[in-house]
Amino acid sequence: MYYNNLSDYYKKKFGGKVVKLSFNGGFSCPNRLNGGKGCIFCSGSYEYAGNINSTLREQYDEQKKMMDNKWPNAKYIAYFGSFTNTFDTVDNLKKRFEEVLTYPDVIGLSIGTRSDCISDECLEYLKDLNSRTFLTVELGLQSSFDDTLKFINRGHDKKNFTSCVKKLKDNNINIVVHIINGLPNETEDMMLENIRYLNSLNIDGIKIHNLFIVKNTTLANMFNNKPFKLLTLDEYIDIVCKQLKLLNPNIVVHRLTGDPKKEDLIEPLWALKKIDILNGVVKKLKKDKAYQGIDYKKS
Repeated sequence: MYYNNLSDYYKKKFGGKVVKLSFNGGFSCPNRLNGGKGCIFCSGSYEYAGNINSTLREQYDEQKKMMDNKWPNAKYIAYFGSFTNTFDTVDNLKKRFEEVLTYPDVIGLSIGTRSDCISDECLEYLKDLNSRTFLTVELGLQSSFDDTLKFINRGHDKKNFTSCVKKLKDNNINIVVHIINGLPNETEDMMLENIRYLNSLNIDGIKIHNLFIVKNTTLANMFNNKPFKLLTLDEYIDIVCKQLKLLNPNIVVHRLTGDPKKEDLIEPLWALKKIDILNGVVKKLKKDKAYQGIDYKKS
């Protein structure tokens, strides 16, 4: 295998097929308080999650019915990924997380959040969850450069992120980090430096996303007013392969591309070609006789 993929990791750890079910917990984001517009690439909708108008149990039943057609014996990770899923009181977090853990065949919990939204009280609760289930905390970083974080209106800096990761790792909590390739003003060297930075943090997993522009975002307004260069498909594949070669081979790769909705996507249109992207990465690694971590020690 050319890289340490999530499906194989789950199969090895749990002995069978494990699938993520996406739940919408109705959480918000601190970056949108008091009229804030959030990160420049975020549309502010509950994307890639369950139906906000459905109960958690209804979201579970609907998704499980679909999954049963493909994998009737699968186990499930309950994934809360839309917006910031620790941005609430711990009592409210418990109401949601404890409920989904009682559903049939749910063997773990994955919580998407931000490094500036894990209070000491929340950390204590995460430690408790970690002792009872397979817990993963997914942290959006996007870039390890403070100038970029400020430009995309992220709302926290690298120092805050580093501190948060250390606290989680000190408590043996599994961490997955999201980064975006192709952010404005970032060079290839900077994108590779993002990988070196994450290697230094001893994280457990990574999600690599391609920058795409969707409707109803600050980024879309910027692009429409003054178009800027976006990565081509070939450039993106080339950069991802270089990143994988640098990446610690023990880090599990959860994603190599994003999933924009066709009706919302402005550019680049190749972002819809997920299979082409994934196959392109494998094809190039194979051609180069390379694999995840081959250049890790050189980094």
